[in-house]
Amino acid sequence: MLDDDRTATPAAHPAEPAPTDRDTLRTRYAAVRKRTEDLAARLSPEDMQVQPRTECSPTKWHIAHVTWFFETFILREVFPRRKPFHPDFPFLFNSYYWGAGPRQPRPERGLLTRPPLDDVYAYRRAIDADMDRLIAIAEPDRWAAMLPVLEVGLAHEEQHQELILMDIQDLFSRNPLRPAYRPAEAAPAPAGTAAPLRWHEHPGGIVGIGHAAPEFAFDNESPRHDALLRPFRLASRCVTNGEWLAFMRDGGYERPDLWLMDGWATVQAEGWQAPEYWVRDSDGGDWLQYGLTGTGPIDLAAPVVHVSFYEADAYARWAGARLPTEEEWEAVAAGLPVDGHFLADPARDPLTPRPAAAAAAAGPVQMFGDVWEWTGSPYRPYPGYRPPAGTLGEYNGKFMSSQMVLRGGCCITPAGHLRPTYRNFFYPHERWAFSGVRLAEDC
Repeated sequence: MLDDDRTATPAAHPAEPAPTDRDTLRTRYAAVRKRTEDLAARLSPEDMQVQPRTECSPTKWHIAHVTWFFETFILREVFPRRKPFHPDFPFLFNSYYWGAGPRQPRPERGLLTRPPLDDVYAYRRAIDADMDRLIAIAEPDRWAAMLPVLEVGLAHEEQHQELILMDIQDLFSRNPLRPAYRPAEAAPAPAGTAAPLRWHEHPGGIVGIGHAAPEFAFDNESPRHDALLRPFRLASRCVTNGEWLAFMRDGGYERPDLWLMDGWATVQAEGWQAPEYWVRDSDGGDWLQYGLTGTGPIDLAAPVVHVSFYEADAYARWAGARLPTEEEWEAVAAGLPVDGHFLADPARDPLTPRPAAAAAAAGPVQMFGDVWEWTGSPYRPYPGYRPPAGTLGEYNGKFMSSQMVLRGGCCITPAGHLRPTYRNFFYPHERWAFSGVRLAEDC
C-alpha cells in the first residue's frame, strides 16, 4: 500500500482537475482492469500457465505484466522511494524494456509456475488499490505528469486483452481436444452469400496523415504530415473465405510466381496449405475452421482471417490487384465512423469470436473491426518522429524495422480502442493475429 511518506497529498490549486474528471478516470481504470479479469475468468489455472509458442505469452503472465506496467511507470515514478511489491516481479514481468532492467527471456515465460496464480491476483489487487488512491488524491503537478502515462497504461492493457484471446486460441488449437473458449452458440450464424465486391474510388492528391487531435494516441501515430497519393480504388469489403478457397483451388499455395521470395520460402518451410487454424474434416475432405468457439464449418461469406502478409500479398497478386498503402487506407477511413464488430464487455455481452460477413453497401464497409487489414506499407517512423524520452520511449520506436502495418482492428479488439490513425504492426510471416485482406488497385 501507499505509505504516508510516499503518498500524494491533496492540495488546493487553480489547475486542480474537477473531481468528476478524477471520478470518471477511476471508473474507467477499474472497468479496463475488470475486463482483463473477465476474459481470464473462463480459464483454468492450467490454461493460464502454458505458452504455446515464442510469440505468445501465458495468460497469467499477461495479467501480471500489465500490473507491472502501472507499478513501474506510474507508482514508482511518482514515488521514487517506493519498493517493488515483490523483489522478483520486476525481472519476471518486464517484457522488452531494456531501460527497466533485466527480464525473464520471452520464450521461457511459460516456465514461471511460480509465483502461483493467487499471488499474481494479490499483486493486481494491491497495485489497483494504490492506483485508485493516487488518481483520487494526486496534487496537480503529479497529476499532470502521470495522466499521459496512465492513458498509455490503459491502452496498453487493452492491447493485452486482445493478446490474451489471440494466445488462448493458439494454445487451445494445439490441444488434441480442441476445446472452445466460448460455447459454439456464441458464433455468428453463417451469412450465406457475400455482399458484392465494389470499388471505392479516391481521387488522390495531398492528404493529411497521422494524429493531430487532443485525444490520446500512441506516439507512432504522429506527427501529422502530408502524403501525396495517386488516384486509387479500394475494395468495398474484405476478402472472404469463399474467395480464399478459390485462390487455394487455383493452386495459390503451390505457385511460386505469386509469392515474394521470403514468402515462398516460408510456405515451403512451414508447409502452408491454408490459413492458420483451417483443418480438414475427419474424412480429409472439406476444410473446417478452428476458433474461439471450437471447430466448425467455414462461413464462406465472412472475411478470411489468420493469414500472413505474405499470403495477403500473394492473394492480391493472384486477384490482379494489390494491398493498399497505410496512407490510402487512412485517407478513406478518416471519413468513416469507427463502428464494427469489436470486443464488448465480456461479462455482459456475447463475444464476437469470428469476423462476420459484410453488409451490402455502396461505400466501404468493415473498415473497423472484424479483421486487421494488412497494408503494403513497412512499419517506419513518420517524418519528424521522435520517440518519447526515457524508458517508455521503447514502447514503439525500437520496433520500426522489418514489420508491416495493419489497420482497422478486429472482432477481439476492445471497443473504443481504435481510431483511423491507429497503426498495428506484425512481422510478415505472422498469422496468429486476427489479420485479413482488403484489396486496392490503381486508377
